[in-house]
Amino acid sequence: MPVRIGFYICHCGINIAHKVRVQEVADFVRGLKNVVVSRDYKFMCSDPGQEMIETDIRTHDLNRVVVASCSPRLHEKTFQDACRRAGLNPYLFQMASVREQVSWVTADEDEATAKAKTLAAGAINRVNFHQMLETRTVDVHPDVMVVGGGIAGMQAALDIGNAGLTVYLVERQTTVGGHMLQFDKTFPTLDCAACIGTPKMVEVAQNPNIRLLTYSEVSEVSGYVGNYNVTVTRHPRYIKEGVCTGCGECAKVCPVALPSEWDEGLSRRKAIFRAFPQAVPITYTIDKKDRAPCTTTCPAGINVQATSNSSARVNTVKRLP
Repeated sequence: MPVRIGFYICHCGINIAHKVRVQEVADFVRGLKNVVVSRDYKFMCSDPGQEMIETDIRTHDLNRVVVASCSPRLHEKTFQDACRRAGLNPYLFQMASVREQVSWVTADEDEATAKAKTLAAGAINRVNFHQMLETRTVDVHPDVMVVGGGIAGMQAALDIGNAGLTVYLVERQTTVGGHMLQFDKTFPTLDCAACIGTPKMVEVAQNPNIRLLTYSEVSEVSGYVGNYNVTVTRHPRYIKEGVCTGCGECAKVCPVALPSEWDEGLSRRKAIFRAFPQAVPITYTIDKKDRAPCTTTCPAGINVQATSNSSARVNTVKRLP
């Protein structure tokens, strides 16, 4: 089917017409490829303006429409609805903003008119390649994933969880908290960073709608908006969460010392460690190289080698954007 385009430029009272010579633009567009109708009108968004478009679609068998007026955010849906009422697929419509992008920001009338011609020609060229689209309704998975358990991630997870949705909070470190907790004080109140962060850490762990996945990383994301499949790789702690009480007796007898990542290498930690005393979860983690020397030391009698597989665990969850 040959492309038949209708072009309409709006005066917008004097908002456009005081800088752009709209009749000149309409005459220019009339000579462009596939343009069948080219008109200017005082207020294209008014009922008479919309009726003009609808009538021309039916009378001239138009299958594309371009309107040069204000912002698409303001009136694109208005003109799409006019096309739909005339029997034209609304996605065969294109809009050019010659108010916000031309008349309101261009002082010289000649420059404004030339720029309006350029935008109109661009919209005409683009609409030639438009295809009919259809809207559809799909089910949306209500769960949400928040990646990163710093102060922003924790607050986002709490807000969403308190709204009644299930949240998967993924953090690659062994504890939530993020970099903020490594600071001494925070601007502008000079409050203690840990005094602000640690209550949120505890609240995150205790919120029934938050699934906390620490020592984990997002390795793959697939799907589409509203229905994502996310693959999360969980690194093994070699200590079972929920069983370890965090007493620290194992760390006391561990003979291996390593630079502490939490303290930026300024101090040392044991091979079985917790990032800092208020870490959440409180479960210790082993940097496993060989058989752990703390195997028989735990006062709870936990055989740490038997509580976790040596390979990373992979969980798949779904979320909304």
